[in-house]
Amino acid sequence: LGVQKTIQKTSAGEAKVAHDPAPARLPDNFTVDKDARYTGSVIEFNKWRGFGHIAVDQKGVVPGDKVFVHWKNIQSDDRFPRLQQGLQVEFGLMITNDWKGWNRVRCLKAKTLTLPGGGMVNIQDAMDAESMQFVGAQNFRYTGTVKFFDQFRGFGWVTLDEGFAMEDPVPKEIKVDAVELNTGGKPLRMRIDKLAIEFGIIKGKNGDYMAYNVTLPGGTPITQEAMEHRQEEGSQRFTGTIQWWHRWQGWGHILPDPGTTFPEAVQKKLDETASQAAKAKSEEKGKEKLLYFRKADCEWNLRTEIGKKVTYAVYLDDKGAGAKDVAPDGQD
Repeated sequence: LGVQKTIQKTSAGEAKVAHDPAPARLPDNFTVDKDARYTGSVIEFNKWRGFGHIAVDQKGVVPGDKVFVHWKNIQSDDRFPRLQQGLQVEFGLMITNDWKGWNRVRCLKAKTLTLPGGGMVNIQDAMDAESMQFVGAQNFRYTGTVKFFDQFRGFGWVTLDEGFAMEDPVPKEIKVDAVELNTGGKPLRMRIDKLAIEFGIIKGKNGDYMAYNVTLPGGTPITQEAMEHRQEEGSQRFTGTIQWWHRWQGWGHILPDPGTTFPEAVQKKLDETASQAAKAKSEEKGKEKLLYFRKADCEWNLRTEIGKKVTYAVYLDDKGAGAKDVAPDGQD
């Protein structure tokens, strides 16, 4: 069987052959230098689907002299990391085991992609300036509240605060698409209805007005860490055991190893939480000083199973003391 191809229409209406979007399958004996860095130029990148391909400058290093790249491997401060055709980049290589149909196959991908020399790929503002029509200017910011946001459908509405004088007839409520939520490159995992925000405003091709680059007040990305006022408590790592895990909601508790000494602020918060639990439930239950953790704070290779030994760093937020950078214990 030959390679299946599809025909797409360009913006000019001409037909073109579309590349297979998935990473190419690798020969079983193919290996990569995990520490090496390479250069190349972007062949194409689909910003809506979040992936593309790079032509590698160093010929013969990879099959076909091109490599697949996913947006999560782009080092960027942009709210919606992307690449532009022809952009010169630098990157490493990694081999992953991905599903193709019912089979797992070895695939090659770019990792830790930057600009040449290691610079962050921050190109969204410049691209937006070329393609969008702003109310006021691109750097103008307005304040308001999220009326509602549907995470599954990828859009919502925001209510503009009173007191802004604008030449354009901007309505009190305007739409916001998921791509305009600045979440610091992280998936949105919480409800943001009634959240106080700031944003720019753009005018669409149909004359409708929409929110642009939506953040928390002050320009802070909309992350759970920011909304819950997370405070890092050093980089020291500790060990413990997953005592409980809620699979569907993606969070659980870690029981620290006996004799663990935490930073003073973390220890104080654990004591307070344990005391409150003892009053609310039973004295025996309250004696356990547990750390809260989320799936988003786990390393990719951790299987969140009850009884699993793990290592972690700690933080404080509005919920209490938590664990982050949770990884399998090498001694497990």
